[in-house]
Parts: sequence; structure tokens; C-alpha cells
Amino acid sequence: MRNLRILITTALVIALSSLGVSAASAADRVATNCTSASRGQASAARAIAAPVTVWLAGDSTMANPSSGRCPVGWGSQFDALFNSDVTVKNQAVGGRSIQTWLYEGNVSGTKGSDGECRLTSTTYSSRWQAMLNSSTGMKAGDYLFIQFGINDSSSTCPRHVGPARYRQLMTMMAQAALARGAHPVLLTPVAAITCSGGTATKNRGFVNETFAAGSATRAPVIDLQTLSVSLYNSLRFCPNNGDYGGSGPLGTFFCNDHTHFDTYGAQRVAALVAGDVRRQNLPLAAYLR
Repeated sequence: MRNLRILITTALVIALSSLGVSAASAADRVATNCTSASRGQASAARAIAAPVTVWLAGDSTMANPSSGRCPVGWGSQFDALFNSDVTVKNQAVGGRSIQTWLYEGNVSGTKGSDGECRLTSTTYSSRWQAMLNSSTGMKAGDYLFIQFGINDSSSTCPRHVGPARYRQLMTMMAQAALARGAHPVLLTPVAAITCSGGTATKNRGFVNETFAAGSATRAPVIDLQTLSVSLYNSLRFCPNNGDYGGSGPLGTFFCNDHTHFDTYGAQRVAALVAGDVRRQNLPLAAYLR
């Protein structure tokens, strides 16, 4: 009996010792994993904190206001949606097509045999040259948002741009951003307010061309035309009496026309763009407030 008790006691001691070693090893593994996770989180936090510049290229619906309360482009309201690690450089200019924005002063008033406005020089505009500057322009990790397609539909030069040319130029701009390690984001043109009875309708071209440029460069596309029309319908802008004079829901959103935005409208459209950045889970979303 005494020998049996000794054997049982010895077995218990060995079992408990083994359990202790296993528990200690498990604890060590957990501690190691926690440390690794903490280091990973710290690294991610440092990555998120890296300053980013968001460059904007577009027309008046994106541009900073020049004077007064109208028009106000949505790009002027974009910076407020991000934390302090983001700087928005808005290079959108009113009245520009993608070609006149790129080749300011070098697009003639006559069309060539291909139906496109002739270039008198292939020298880029100062704004595009500034973005391409290796020291002060787009850098790795930056973003380039491109939105044209409103003035491009003009039938006359210098603003006229055909579908193939539009796709070519947007693809070129996206590729230039990629070559510098920046991230291009392409946008379809924001809609004006036109109604079919009680429903706001789409009214812009170059949508297929924007998506084609996105496919060619694997750049994300924000379908701002669809998003803006959906917003107009949710706000019940149709039907309306054409009063854009600053009163009522329509007048506080649009200037005294069917295209440009008052400050409130620009804020709402900027929020649409930011919302789609978040929906598509673009890395830039980490900087949104």
C-alpha cells in the first residue's frame, strides 16, 4: 500500500510538472504573438500617419471658387473630410476639357482629319508639369483624382475632345501617376440637374471612356454621375420650376444655373466622393475623419 501511494504521488508530480511546462510555453507563445501583433499595429499606425497629398485635376465642378459664393467646386470642400495628414492640392480649372487642361494655350481652334482639335505644341501646361515635377510633384503614396467630361462634349475647338482621345489622355494621366508611385482615381463627370417628370436623369458623356481608362490602368473608378443623380433624387429636386436663385432646396445646392454648386452642394458632392473612397476600401479611406 505504501509503495502504491509513492507511485501515485510520483505520477502526480510528473503530470503537474509537465502541465506547468506546457502552460509556461503557451504563455510564452501568447506573449510573443501579442508582441508581434503590437509591433504590426504600431507599424500600420506609422504607415497611416505618413503624410499624403491628394492632387485634383478637373473643371469648374471641381475647382476652388474664384469669387463670391458661386460657383464652388466640390474639390474645394474635399480637404475638410480628411485628417491633418492629408493635403489636398486642387488644380482643377473652370472651362477646361481634359485636353485644354493638359495643353493650356496649345490647342488650336481647328480640327484635324481625325476630328480632334489640332495641337500647336505638345508642351504640357504649367499645372501638369508641376504635378510631374520629380521634386515637388506627385510622389509615392500620393493620389491623383481626375474628373473631366463636361466641357469636352463641346462640338467646337479648342474644348472638343472625342471619345477615343478622351480615353487616351485619361489613361496617360493615370499612367503618369502610377510611374511615380502615386494612385490614380478616375471619376465620371458629375451630373447637372435635369428632370424627366419627377426623376433626375443622367446627362453626361464619357462614362464608358472613364471606365475603359480605369480598366487599362487598373485604377479605381468613382461613378460620380450615378452617385450625384441618386443624391438629387433622394433630395427630391425633380420636378422643379427652374429657380436656382439661392432659395429653397434647389437654390441652396446649385448656383443660378443647372450645373454649378453653391457651397452646400459642393459639400454634399465632396461627401459622395469620400463615401465611395470608403466603400471601395481604398487605402486613402484610412485618413477620412
